[in-house]
Amino acid sequence: MLTETPQETRQKTPHRWAALGVLCAALLMVGMDLTVLNVAVPTISRELLPSGSELLWVVDSYALTVAAGLIACGTLGDRFGRKRMLMTGFVLFGLASAGAALSAAPGQLIAARAALGVGGTMIMASTPALIRDIFPDARERSVAIGLWTAANSVGVSVGPLLGGLLIEHFWWGSVFLVNVPVVALAVAGGALLLPESRHTRPHRWDAISAGMSVVGLGTLVYAFQQLGEHDGSGPALWATALLGAALLTGFVVRQRHLRQPLLDVTQFADRRFSLSALCILGCYGAYTALLFLLAQRFQLLDGYSPLGVGLALAPLALANAGGAAVAPRCAARWGGRRSLSGGLLLCALALAGFALFGATDNYLSLVAAGLGSGAVMTLCSDAILGAATPERAGEAGAVQETAFSLGAGLGVAVLGTVLSLAYRSDFAPAPGASTQQWATARGSLGAATEVAVRAGGRVGDALRSAAEHAFDTGFALATASAAAVLALLSVLTWRGLRTPDCPRRRPN
Repeated sequence: MLTETPQETRQKTPHRWAALGVLCAALLMVGMDLTVLNVAVPTISRELLPSGSELLWVVDSYALTVAAGLIACGTLGDRFGRKRMLMTGFVLFGLASAGAALSAAPGQLIAARAALGVGGTMIMASTPALIRDIFPDARERSVAIGLWTAANSVGVSVGPLLGGLLIEHFWWGSVFLVNVPVVALAVAGGALLLPESRHTRPHRWDAISAGMSVVGLGTLVYAFQQLGEHDGSGPALWATALLGAALLTGFVVRQRHLRQPLLDVTQFADRRFSLSALCILGCYGAYTALLFLLAQRFQLLDGYSPLGVGLALAPLALANAGGAAVAPRCAARWGGRRSLSGGLLLCALALAGFALFGATDNYLSLVAAGLGSGAVMTLCSDAILGAATPERAGEAGAVQETAFSLGAGLGVAVLGTVLSLAYRSDFAPAPGASTQQWATARGSLGAATEVAVRAGGRVGDALRSAAEHAFDTGFALATASAAAVLALLSVLTWRGLRTPDCPRRRPN
């Protein structure tokens, strides 16, 4: 925690740690669904024969839906009940998982993934506010948020491992069907253990503001995801990004003029709140992008199986969980400002280590990145929830989860684009390769490995060598860029949290 909050006098929830277990299981499941599909994409391509754009939507529709709906679902939970929102999200997530597993056509799978995103949005928007209500004690809440953050991050990291294990033994639909028993247990546990929580004096729900936030976030995340795929070519892509930015700007202006806003934007006047959201955006973006880039390197160049990729990334997941667990103790001993700035600096040094020494067998950088990111995300989550009033905890949780989702989308898009540009510019001519072979291999690492296998012999070896060198160059540039951003955030945090903020203006 960044600063000590006053002790609250509300009665503690019975069985609150068991209730936290339900919330952690939910976030573990939602986190896994962000990455479990990655290893199943080749199999889905063979079985359902989707077009290129359909396959892109199969992958992106989940994250896009989650990012777009968080603010709207968070404020709806404040009004109608956060437990009710969470339980509805559980049911929808389970039904959509079964629908995805049984899909027989690309369109069905895309629709099921979008429904999964809606269910995931309800779950992610509700859990922070419920933790805020279940754990009124600041010290207990710090520990709870550390465990909760670790569950989400471990889910993201374990997704490829679980996906690889299931794909090797079952059909591709098993990566979705595994959610159903988890959902059943979560529904039973939630009904028994979780208290209801809502805004005691709910404001009028502004449908126009909700629409602006959903469409604005959705179009902006979509534009950045497409930017990572197509390097920003085409005016339609930039028009989409400008539309999203304009809608979000209009959303902020509207909130400032409404007597009862959908989102209290004055929260961002609190430096703890705004800096924490910014740090989540940058750190989680770097973390998810690192997972994405390392998975490509291990599978396409080092020849790991899907299960092998998951095992290779396990140290990152375990270190992330460890960093999240020890963060509250570090904050209690050295202070939140030192701990947060130090965590960001540790992440920056880890990424600089990847830039200098590469990805293969670089376990020191892998563990350091996990420890630092786990600590940062825990401390920032605690700071955001601690800065919010209990009645508007759903809003604060929505901002926090939006920062996570936007960070994931922007991190992969921006750093992926940096790598793609460097890869293409550094791809050397391959002796004996035709112009078409060289041009195809220069398009992406996946295309290069496929062309190299088909060509075989010296030509294949030359193409593979050129691809490996170009990818390593792009990987170094991408990780160095992320290291610079995180180092800057470390300095901003160190300077920005030197003095406490004045109490923020409370909404009327």
